[in-house]
Amino acid sequence: MNQNVRDYITGKVNELINAASCSAEAKAAAESWLAAAGTDKEAEETKNLIAELEEDIMPVDTLIAFAGSEAGAKVFGEEIAKNVAAHGEEIKAAGAKYCDCPACAACAAILEKKSEML
Repeated sequence: MNQNVRDYITGKVNELINAASCSAEAKAAAESWLAAAGTDKEAEETKNLIAELEEDIMPVDTLIAFAGSEAGAKVFGEEIAKNVAAHGEEIKAAGAKYCDCPACAACAAILEKKSEML
């Protein structure tokens, strides 16, 4: 991976780690990638990071379905869940493929560079 891509990914990985919506697994993969960046373990940790992010990024349809469910109402609270579902519908109508929370936005930005990372 060239230095410009590594610098970009490093910034996005830090955004991911700092996102309140980041899962523990994604945070661990991101921290492992940061520790390995520029070392002989970078390629392995890059594959691990990409695999984790592909697992964790939430498709917008999944966001809408979850927010509209009983489980979503329990997690977000009834009113916020309705707002999240409505927001999901809005971003889907605008062409979004994924949730746009800070963690998913960072995941999407990183995954856009997947071919340049490998």
